[in-house]
Amino acid sequence: MVTRGFLGGLLVLFGGLVISTLPGSTALLQTTSLPSLRGSEAGRMTGLAVVLVGLALYAAAWLRLCRHVARAEGAEREDALALVRHATIVWSAPLVIAPPLFSRDGWSYAAQGVLANYGISPYEHGPGVLTGPIVQGVDPRWMETAAPYGPLPLMFGDAVSGLTGNPWVLVVGHRCFALVGLALLAWSVPRLAQWTGTNPALASAVVLCSPLMLAHGVGGLHNDLVMVGLMTSALVLTVERGWVWGAALGGLAAAVKLPGGLVCVGVALLALPVGASLALRVRRLGGVAAVAIGALVVPGVMAGLGVGWVHALGVPGTVNGPLSMPTVAGGFLDLLAGGLGTGLDPGTFLELVRRLAMLAALVITLRVALRWPTGSRAHAVSATAVLMGSVLLLSPVVHLWYFLWALPFLAVLRLPRTGAVGLLAAAVISGVVAPLDSSLHGAYVAIVVGSLLATALVLVLLATRSARERIDRIAAASWLPSAVP
Repeated sequence: MVTRGFLGGLLVLFGGLVISTLPGSTALLQTTSLPSLRGSEAGRMTGLAVVLVGLALYAAAWLRLCRHVARAEGAEREDALALVRHATIVWSAPLVIAPPLFSRDGWSYAAQGVLANYGISPYEHGPGVLTGPIVQGVDPRWMETAAPYGPLPLMFGDAVSGLTGNPWVLVVGHRCFALVGLALLAWSVPRLAQWTGTNPALASAVVLCSPLMLAHGVGGLHNDLVMVGLMTSALVLTVERGWVWGAALGGLAAAVKLPGGLVCVGVALLALPVGASLALRVRRLGGVAAVAIGALVVPGVMAGLGVGWVHALGVPGTVNGPLSMPTVAGGFLDLLAGGLGTGLDPGTFLELVRRLAMLAALVITLRVALRWPTGSRAHAVSATAVLMGSVLLLSPVVHLWYFLWALPFLAVLRLPRTGAVGLLAAAVISGVVAPLDSSLHGAYVAIVVGSLLATALVLVLLATRSARERIDRIAAASWLPSAVP
């Protein structure tokens, strides 16, 4: 089981060298075999097939692991949790040295860190002001755009850039930064599972080593992994150390990516007594917000970065993706309006629907903050799950790795069987289809072939009777009670 997952990681690594963007100065490109594979359609499709097989091995090993830990009872759950953590380390190991997989964001992170190291604000300038190998892997779309992230990843990038200018080494450094988030999840998720009465080992398996996490969190090295690790830890520290600590970690989560700050609502609900009055809610929310804003602003000010990220928050919204419900709905209405000859400007409904969706997200946040039950650990977790889920549903832009935002909070809830099955299936599918992203950058034949291969793999993994029964048994086992402190 563990060996199969490790083999899957090796295949993803080797295939990723063929289909992923690499700077032209990369030493591996000076060989004769790799450039020839990358330069031909047949070679790229072979690399894509290798990656998909590797992801399928990940998925198969993960489902077997989930089934194994779901059956653990009593003291055996401690051993099961250790097995999950061991599998996570082994399966992640091959990906640590890989280039950014299934997205080119990692190369942008490296370039933005170099900008900060040179004393050039990444909030005012894009990587395009740099020259040389450091920008060879950056997506042209983001070459002239400012960084939309908080100060923490830029401060880390600044520090690492002071040690080396090698783009690949910098990328590995940023992946290690992302793995800090994975370590925080390994520490906090079992505790959250105990609060809600679910199986800690199974919840950890769903979060730490699912195909979604391995493909996007580890392979993609997205900042979202650090953000969500700080979010789950914020809830735990609120119970173990007090709400000030929880609010501070919530602010640091926002200092990675702004949606991380939503956990502060859960922190406030957790710190309030049962049946707290509206006035007490408002006071506690104000206190949590004050501490969180301090944790968000102070690091950037001390590092000389300031709060320029506020002006770049709209950068991700310039992408119109098929995973965003408001974007799809607004685009459809614009298409319909154009067909009816209304004479409206292009994008009229797109902008309107997006604004309405964000307003709806704000209303949901206020309702949860002011009406959700207080003084309950389980309710604080479910509140955070609702907030992150609503943001995903209503966001103007959604990428596959954004599902990491809600994954740990959903994984520890006592979901109905259909919900648990859906979560397990989504974790498999979102990981297996990861290569069908910008990593293929215009290779349309490879995209078509890859889509067919991914569809076939998903059918094999999920549509067979034995696989469906396995997922159903895992989902049923997630209801097994655990002591709630």
